[in-house]
Amino acid sequence: MFGDMMGMMGKLKETQKKVEDTKERLHGVLIDTNSQDHKLKVTITANRTLKSIDIDDELLQDKEMLEDYLILTINRAITRATEVHETEVAAVAKEGMPNIPGMDMFK
Repeated sequence: MFGDMMGMMGKLKETQKKVEDTKERLHGVLIDTNSQDHKLKVTITANRTLKSIDIDDELLQDKEMLEDYLILTINRAITRATEVHETEVAAVAKEGMPNIPGMDMFK
């Protein structure tokens, strides 16, 4: 019984390390998101750190329009980054979870 418990604890620690390693790796995963007309491009990491914003000169003429573009495009980039982040971390976590009946948290 204790051997099983110790093995499970070891596997959980190993999984925790893999999750942390995955989160670290996601700092280097870049996600580019463009506005629909490609006048604004946002680059963000899968850990949701904004890396760059590229703005078409035309948008610089209208402050309100630029603000709207920024809000929409950044929010879309954050949504995409969150999806990538959660998918990657869940895959690693699920791989290392012990098989306990009734405890399937990643369905």
